[in-house]
Amino acid sequence: MKRNPVGGHVPVAGGLASVGLTYAREMAAEAVQVFVANPRGWATPVGSPAQDERFRAECAAGAIPAYVHAPYLINFGSHTEATVEKSVESLRHSLRRGREIGALGVVVHTGSATGGRPREVAYAQIRERMLPLLDELTHDDDPFLLLESTAGQGSSLCSLAEDFGPYFDALDHHPKLGICLDTCHIFAAGHDLAEPGGTKLMLDLLVDTVGEGRLKLVHANDSKEGVGAHKDRHANIGQGHIGRDAFAELITHPAMDGVPLIIETPGGKEGHAADVALLKELRGAQ
Repeated sequence: MKRNPVGGHVPVAGGLASVGLTYAREMAAEAVQVFVANPRGWATPVGSPAQDERFRAECAAGAIPAYVHAPYLINFGSHTEATVEKSVESLRHSLRRGREIGALGVVVHTGSATGGRPREVAYAQIRERMLPLLDELTHDDDPFLLLESTAGQGSSLCSLAEDFGPYFDALDHHPKLGICLDTCHIFAAGHDLAEPGGTKLMLDLLVDTVGEGRLKLVHANDSKEGVGAHKDRHANIGQGHIGRDAFAELITHPAMDGVPLIIETPGGKEGHAADVALLKELRGAQ
């Protein structure tokens, strides 16, 4: 596997393998990310065993690392018990489906402390409800649970690199816990990746906060908004406020060794293929 496989989030409506992997090949992806449920709903659909097996086999044959993105509604910091219960069910479903399709990780947003409650209360609830799900990951082929920080909107629990510290503490730095770093989110939260050396400083802080080897995936997205805007608006690589130099700096950092990059950028298949090609070019220039 390449030092940093480059790929993207692919559509799977109509067939995880037949549609998703066809799209991946057309954009020359070396890594893929998929939804296994409606990202804006609570449904927990069963997969197609035939599509699951084909997806798993073709990814293995092509040395293509695969990842699942859990639904957006999940929030273990919610003050509403119904939301927390649905979050448990939804994330358990994503983790199970991840294992069934051979995914290396399941990405979940870190959520927010709703209802005006202190963060400490939210973290206690995260420990109570999320830690048991991590403890269920006992199979050799179970995926990692990858925490993705947000752009810092509202009562977000995790947006800056240092915010991963309390989250990891709440979950006992579980061995199946990792990080999915979204470049747009971390930039919007306040880390100035566009400043020369800014990306290195952020990654150094991330490693100091959670330790080496916890960064498992990067969502490589430029930003339509400026640093610290707290707005999650993705742009194509090199066409936003982060800029291509920051992505070149990202790829060279020691913490990025073996970490795939997944784009979630605008532009459809043509735009996605161009972003994948550009990131490969930046990788090859190192």
